[in-house]
Amino acid sequence: MSIFSFLSKGNKESLDKGLAKTKISVFSKISKAIIGKSKVDEDVLDNLEQVLVEADVGIETTLKIIERIEMRVAKDKYLTTTELNSILKEEIENLLMENYHNNDFDDIISNKPYVIMVVGVNGVGKTTTIGKLAYQFKNAGKKVVLGAADTFRAAAIDQLKIWADRTGVDIISQSMGADPASVAFDTLKSAVAKQADVVIIDTAGRLHNKIGLMNELSKIRNVMKKVVPTAPDEVLLVLDASTGQNAVEQAKQFTAATNVNSIALTKLDGTAKGGIVIGISDLFKVPVKYIGLGEQMTDLQIFDRKAFVESLFS
Repeated sequence: MSIFSFLSKGNKESLDKGLAKTKISVFSKISKAIIGKSKVDEDVLDNLEQVLVEADVGIETTLKIIERIEMRVAKDKYLTTTELNSILKEEIENLLMENYHNNDFDDIISNKPYVIMVVGVNGVGKTTTIGKLAYQFKNAGKKVVLGAADTFRAAAIDQLKIWADRTGVDIISQSMGADPASVAFDTLKSAVAKQADVVIIDTAGRLHNKIGLMNELSKIRNVMKKVVPTAPDEVLLVLDASTGQNAVEQAKQFTAATNVNSIALTKLDGTAKGGIVIGISDLFKVPVKYIGLGEQMTDLQIFDRKAFVESLFS
C-alpha cells in the first residue's frame, strides 16, 4: 500500500477555494486582453504573456507557453479568442505532465522508517507543513517521529514540540545550539527502536551561504545514513507561494545546495499568484508534491496536476 494513498488528492472544493484569487485575477485579465479581438494575433499573445508573468508563472516558462501557442496559431492559421482558454489549459497541463513523468509518488514502504528531511527558510510555513504531514500520517495509522534539528532558534524547537503535542506524535529534541546532525542521529535511532513508519526531520530555516548550507545539510544526511542507509528518502523544500519570485530565488539556493526531490508550496489560498506552481515545476524539474490550501490540518494535500489545471480553468 502506498504510504501516501490516504492523503487527499485534488479535492475539488478545496482546490477551487484555494485557487479562487488566482482564477479571478488571471481570467479577468485574460478577458480584458482579448476585448475587441476575434482571433488570436500578436497583440493578444503579447497581452497573454503579460498576464502570465503577473501571475508569477515566470518569464522563462511564460515564453515557453507562448511559443507553443504561436506554433498552434501558425499550424491552424486561424484560432479564435474563444478557443484561447482551451488551448492555454492544454499547454499548461502538457507542461506539468512533462515535468512529472518520472515521479508519481506512489512510494511503497519496503523498509521502515520512511525519512523526510524538510528544508526551507523561516516564515514559509515549514513547521506548519511538518505538523500537517504528521497529523495526516498519524490519522492513517502510521507511527511518526519528529526530529527538531533546527537548533539555531529556540522558537523552532518549541513550535515543533507544540505540533508534536497537538498531533500526538513523538519528538526528539536537544537544546538550542546543539549539533543538528546529532539530533537527526538520535531521532533515527529512536525511530528504529520504536519501529516507526515515518520520520520527519526539521532543519535550520535561515538562509545560509551556499557552502554553509551544503555542509550542514550534507552532514545531517551522512549521519542519518549511519542509522538508516537509505535516508533521507525525501528532501522536501517548503516554499511560500505568496512570495512569488522570492520563492524562485529560494528554490535556486536550496536545489543548488542539496538534493531536493520534492517541493511543498504553501499559502496558495492567500495569493493571486498561483501560477508560481507552474513556473517552479518547470524551472527546477523538481515535482511539486504538496500544496497548502488553508489553515486546517487536512488543507495540505498531494498535488494532483490534472485536478489543479481543471480547477484553475473551471
